Amino acid sequence: MENDPIAGRLGAVYPELPPGERAVVRVLLDDYPFAALGSLRALAERAGVSPPTASRLFDRLGYGGFADFQAAVRDGARDRSRLLEFVTRRAPANDRAGDPTGDQAGDVSGAALDHPWAEPAPAREAGPAAPGGETDQDSPVGEAGASSWWQAAENLRAGLDGTLTAVPEPLYHRAAALLAEAGSVWALGGPLSELAADYLIRQLAGLRPRAERVPGSAPGRARTVLDLTASDVIVAYDFRRYSPSTARFVHAARARGARLVLVTDAWGSPLAAEAEVLIRLPREAAGPIAPLAHEIAVTELLLVATAARLAPAGRAAGRLAALDELTQTL
Repeated sequence: MENDPIAGRLGAVYPELPPGERAVVRVLLDDYPFAALGSLRALAERAGVSPPTASRLFDRLGYGGFADFQAAVRDGARDRSRLLEFVTRRAPANDRAGDPTGDQAGDVSGAALDHPWAEPAPAREAGPAAPGGETDQDSPVGEAGASSWWQAAENLRAGLDGTLTAVPEPLYHRAAALLAEAGSVWALGGPLSELAADYLIRQLAGLRPRAERVPGSAPGRARTVLDLTASDVIVAYDFRRYSPSTARFVHAARARGARLVLVTDAWGSPLAAEAEVLIRLPREAAGPIAPLAHEIAVTELLLVATAARLAPAGRAAGRLAALDELTQTL
């Protein structure tokens, strides 16, 4: 967030704002950029002000309303590497600014203390001893590293809770109905989310036949699309930076009539309008690392719902028993 010009501007104008608009800035910066992705009314409610008060902040900043501000946040963050930003902020100051006497950069969780909108974090006692007898305070990574780890763990826990709360149960059942009844199921993802797609197919193939990963090569994908029909389902995991190859395959599959289950993020994948079932994960990451745990958790719940749908017909149990027997034989 430190390198984001919009966040920097919000912090710079904060001291000059009236109390109501300060409250809006605090909400935005405490949960940046996610607080900017909802509605103006939701943002105002979180800040404890009226929507007109929140709207005046964006007028004051020179935007043509909240929608323009929201678009600027999306555009500014879409291509930023959060892992690169994290590593840069933790590098020695002399590496960043050419100052041979610079100190180590402050940790991520403590950086907020430099900002006028931040409340000081309560002091934390030393954590439990590690297997080798070290505590958080005398760990080789140092207090800053331990604090960053702690904050990332808290973010992961909160983000996972938010994900499980935000995706309603009926949505899982709608997706499960497609996965259970489709003629075939094909899954794909981007450079990291392909791991979630692979996990889905590995498990789903034990529950039903014709569950496959989308091939990586263009000729393989062409052969796959050639045989798709309206009875087939594509499951796409698409997170920013959104994969052009995923988009090309989905558009081609949709042109053949295949239906789409899309698992994406709060930013809004370009494929969202194509989805019959849209599962949107509300938070992007724990610390600087992309939230594969969130994607896997949602995938596991999809599999549970699908298995429950197949169980009454006895299809899943018979297939799993046969698969287990073959596995032992081979």
